[in-house]
Formats: sequence, structure tokens, C-alpha cells
Amino acid sequence: MKAIIPVAGAGTKLRPHSYTQPKALIPLAGKTVLSIIIDQLREAGIHEFIFIVGYLGDKIRDYVEARYPDLHAHYVQQIDRQGIGHAINLARGIVNNDEVFVVLGDTICEYDVKEVVNSPDSMLGVRKVDDPREFGVAEMDDDGYIDHVVEKPQIPKSNMALVGIYKIKESEMLFHCLENNFVQGLRTHGEYSLTDALDCMLQKGAKFKPFKVDSWFDCGRKETLLESNATLLKKFVSQNGKEYHFENTVIIPPVSIGEGCDIKNSIIGPNVTIGDHTTLNYSIVRNSIIGSYSNLYDIVLEDSLIGSDSGLQGETRQLNIGDNTTIDLG
Repeated sequence: MKAIIPVAGAGTKLRPHSYTQPKALIPLAGKTVLSIIIDQLREAGIHEFIFIVGYLGDKIRDYVEARYPDLHAHYVQQIDRQGIGHAINLARGIVNNDEVFVVLGDTICEYDVKEVVNSPDSMLGVRKVDDPREFGVAEMDDDGYIDHVVEKPQIPKSNMALVGIYKIKESEMLFHCLENNFVQGLRTHGEYSLTDALDCMLQKGAKFKPFKVDSWFDCGRKETLLESNATLLKKFVSQNGKEYHFENTVIIPPVSIGEGCDIKNSIIGPNVTIGDHTTLNYSIVRNSIIGSYSNLYDIVLEDSLIGSDSGLQGETRQLNIGDNTTIDLG
């Protein structure tokens, strides 16, 4: 079985951070979105990965090669982004009719990965949502199998959203359906959708079982990313904060502080992730994510997402932040 992870998206909802950093590499509870996905799949027994890269793809490759030097990894370039279906189809030559496990590069879920990987059935991850119109939606038959999927329906017939995790045994049929959609020019909301290809498979007789995820962490927008960071900190990080010793500084768990940080005269936490080699002095930070190699002085931050190599200084209001950044120091 091969894992396919599409990470070619530009991450427009996370700008300005995604101008210089792929959203899959944004720090999250001491890890990154991508490392959480890879770790889950490796622990379940998957060892061959296909990364669909595009925007800032060199950073994805550098990160994977540095963190996972022994990983059997392929990198496929998606130059012209035409949707997830288009991205998946680019891996066809590498898949070679093997079973595939597709996880979207901004999707973190809690579920029994090993059970899904070892299931004899093709499976799609689902979760009940209040408003399914922004998601792919799965409709079930009386036997509990999925009999129809539709992408972002205006009038949903189900509230079971596809979470972005797909275990597909019939990869040859998948790629045949993707190709058929390309030939017909079948686009949904202007893109070639993976959901449309899955529905084509259902019409051809493929069987998909749903599996429900315990938790689904949205990493696509600032507000939900911060919520996910807070939840994952409680899961991954020690709650006592005693492992951190900084001069005249109070740590309120849970927090994750990277290597080589210089922190003085500050209050950090709760729910804070700080990247490596960041400096903070006379600052208060809570419910925020701060990238690596940043410098914060005399400032109070709450519900904030600060990129790497940033400088914030409170009283003088001298800011050196990336394009399209909104800052309220009032």
C-alpha cells in the first residue's frame, strides 16, 4: 500500500503565513501538520509515500528528507493546480495498481489508522457536521455502505462529511474514473474533484465502507488552527511545564517551546506553540502559535499566528511582518 499526500495547495486562507511556508509545515503542538500525518501512517505500517507538491514544494521535500531520512518518498510536481482529483492522478505511474491511502495535507484526524489500513474493504473517513454544504458528503445505503458521494452540495441529503482520508483498494478503477472525468471535462466548482471520481467508482460497482473519526482538526484557517493547536497540545505535550526553565518567566501549560529559545521576563501560556530559536522578552503570549527565529519584545499576544523570522516590538510599534498581515496593537 502506498500513501498519497497532496500538499500542493497555496493555503490562501492562511496568508500571509503561506506566502513563505507551506501550510502543512506550520508548527502545531511541537510538531507540524505533515509530521503528524506521516507519523500516523508509518505507525500503521505504511512505508512508501507519494507527496504531490507544487507551491513551495522544495520546502516540503527538504523537511521530509531532514526529518525522515529513511522514508521511501516520491515527489510529484503539480504545476497547474486543477483540484485534488488532478493531483491524485499525477501519481498514477508510481502507484502501479497498488492499494492507496490518500490523506489531504491539511487533514489531521484521530481514528484507528491500523484498523483502516488492514480492513479488507475500501473505506472513506466521515464525520457528522452541522452544515455539510462546504464539504464532500457521503450518503449511506440500508446496509451501512456508501452509495453516493457529492462535492459541496447545495441541498445535502446527508450530514456525513468526507474528512479527507480515503483508503482505496481498486486504484486501477480510481485512475480510470479520474481519466474519464478529465476527458469529459467534468469539473465541480471549477476543479477536478476526487469526490466525483469516487462517485464514478460507486456507479461502476465499487464498495466503500465509512469509518467515523473521533476528532477532526481543521488546519485550513487561522481561528480553527489555533483551536486545533490547543487541543493537540493537551494530547501531545506534558501538562506541568516543569521541563522549561527560563529567567523570571512563568509557564502556564500546555505549551510547546522549541529548541534554542531565549525567553526572559515573560508569561507564556496556556495553549502556546513556539518554534525553534525564538527570543521573547517582557512579553505575554497566550493561545498563539509563533514561528521559529522570531523576536518579540514588550508585547502582549492573544489568539495570534506569527510567522517565522518575524519581529514584534510593543511600545515603538516598529513591525517587520510579511505582506498582507493584519496587526492590532491597540
